[in-house]
Amino acid sequence: MALEVGIVGLPNSGKTTLFNALTKAGAEITAYASQTDKSNVGMATIADERLEQLAELVGAKKITPAAVRVQDVPGTGPALLGGLRQVDALLAVADGFSGNGDPESDIETLKLELLVADTDHVAKRLERVEKQAKSGDAAVRKEAEILREVLAHLEAGKPLTEWPHELPDELDPLTTKPLIAIVNGPAGIDCKLEAELAEMSDEDAAAFREGASALDEVVRRLKDALGLITFFTAGEKETRAWTLRDGQTALEAGGTIHSDIARGFIRCEVIRWNDLLDAGSHAEASKRGTQRLEGKTYVVEDGDVLNIRFNV
Repeated sequence: MALEVGIVGLPNSGKTTLFNALTKAGAEITAYASQTDKSNVGMATIADERLEQLAELVGAKKITPAAVRVQDVPGTGPALLGGLRQVDALLAVADGFSGNGDPESDIETLKLELLVADTDHVAKRLERVEKQAKSGDAAVRKEAEILREVLAHLEAGKPLTEWPHELPDELDPLTTKPLIAIVNGPAGIDCKLEAELAEMSDEDAAAFREGASALDEVVRRLKDALGLITFFTAGEKETRAWTLRDGQTALEAGGTIHSDIARGFIRCEVIRWNDLLDAGSHAEASKRGTQRLEGKTYVVEDGDVLNIRFNV
């Protein structure tokens, strides 16, 4: 399952423009018409020069970069923000172009909106659990007790990043998610320009830019916040980049590719991407001893090229 990021922002902050820049989805940019508008959803690819080099080496017919699912909600408020409870991180967009814009204040306002949404969410869950607790179930009564304490914590204006204990399962709070502030303006990222460049070919956009894409910095910050690494699968049919959390294993990498691979995992051929390029082929890398076999507990490193053997 692809990692997912949510975009939040106050009206006219440029968040949908950033969404279009990241996903090339061409979503309509309007003021918040109503609280029933649907979210914009798209995929943002993660640029990686190593992927192109590996694909060229093996003569890949298809190249597939790693990607992150992006969701842009049409406003704030508990109901709309509640749709972001399953995302892995949040991009908070602040207006840095307007003459009276105050990005720092906007980010604090967005944090407050997230806290209010969590307060509303916990209060509703507590109401539901308290009704269930009347049955006398000890576990449910314990959860109700914890939720009352969590609600008091939130009502005191404290986000759940400051909650010192374990939270109830499936609570999915917003205020524990990594929050990456993006200033849409001269001091940050020109989202309108990046969205316009996203409509060009990669070659034309690169020629127009002065330096690297500002979106690469957004993706880098996102990867850092989530502790992501990239691994590769390199074959003639398809060469592809995938993301994992730092510290995850070869078995989990197999599950990222397909659940059947994890279920039938036998062992994994591993080689560093630059060692494969230097060898020129998997066969030559095996002769040199730079390609090795690892088991399911092997901790995957950024830049590993994996070939997982499995049987189902």
